[in-house]
Amino acid sequence: MLITGGCLCGAVRYEATAAPIVTRVCWCRLCQYLGAGSGTVNTCFPTEALTIQGELTDFQSTADSGSKMHRRFCRVCGTPLFSEAESRPHLIFVRAGTLDDPEVARPAATIWTAQAPTWACIDSRLQNFTQQAPPAR
Repeated sequence: MLITGGCLCGAVRYEATAAPIVTRVCWCRLCQYLGAGSGTVNTCFPTEALTIQGELTDFQSTADSGSKMHRRFCRVCGTPLFSEAESRPHLIFVRAGTLDDPEVARPAATIWTAQAPTWACIDSRLQNFTQQAPPAR
C-alpha cells in the first residue's frame, strides 16, 4: 500500500507505506486554530511508515491532554501537515486534507467535542468523545 500527499505549494511531499491506524475529527481549541475555525481531520500512521521530503517548520506546544506536541508545517506555504506527541513517538498524525486521496481517511470518531462551538457540525453517526479518545495503538 502506498499513500501519498503534500502541502499546497508542493514543497513538501510524503509517502506512507502502511494503512492508516485510525482517523479522527478533533475539535480541541488548538485544532480550531489549525482548521481556521473548524475542527481538523487527522489520520494516524506508524511513524516508521512515513517518508517526508521537503523542509518543515516545527511548532511545539502542550496539548489539553498534557502531551507535548510537535506540529509541523510547510516552510513555504504554511500548510499544516503533521502532529506528533513526544509520549507516542511511534505514531504520526497527518492532516487528512493533505492526502492526495482523502477517501483513505474516513473518520471513525470525533474527539474534544466539549470544546467545539455550538454551531459545529458533529457527525452523530461517529463515536464522540468529550475529550481525548483512548490512544491509538
